[in-house]
Amino acid sequence: MPAYHSALSNPDARVINGLPLVPLVTKVRGPAPYADASLTYDAISEALELFRPNSLFKNFEIKGPNDRLLIYIILFISQCLNKLRPNTSQSEATKTLHSLAVTNVVIPADPTFPLQAMYPQVVDKMEADQLRQYLQQLRQEVAQRLIVTVYEGSQQGPSKWWLCFQKRHFMGKSIK
Repeated sequence: MPAYHSALSNPDARVINGLPLVPLVTKVRGPAPYADASLTYDAISEALELFRPNSLFKNFEIKGPNDRLLIYIILFISQCLNKLRPNTSQSEATKTLHSLAVTNVVIPADPTFPLQAMYPQVVDKMEADQLRQYLQQLRQEVAQRLIVTVYEGSQQGPSKWWLCFQKRHFMGKSIK
């Protein structure tokens, strides 16, 4: 059974380092293109939906730039889940994940990125900075939505059905 790929298509999106700069449904300020008011399902929603099934796969065939973005978001979700513990309160998790989202934003062109070979190189430093700002905005929105998803309906702590994926790493890789 093959892994789940991105169903989103953004042919007009600008691509930097193999990642499309797609519109996001977000209130976080940043360089992401503004999403249409009717858009309710974006790359982050798709990644949150596909995170758990895709975490079970060791191989992933990239079929386009949206798959590269999906990989990046899935790796970041995995990094976020590793910061949570069963007794972490929602407010504490919000602080932890926000600080993770804004500090040390790794772009696929960085030598520390685990799947660097699967992404083309950045053309210049200006593009790298723009991508870093976009990914920081993306990471902040992912962290906010992940908190809502993991703590949905729970007052005590995060959902055990999400925390059980802490030890599972997509393609056996994780962002350090």
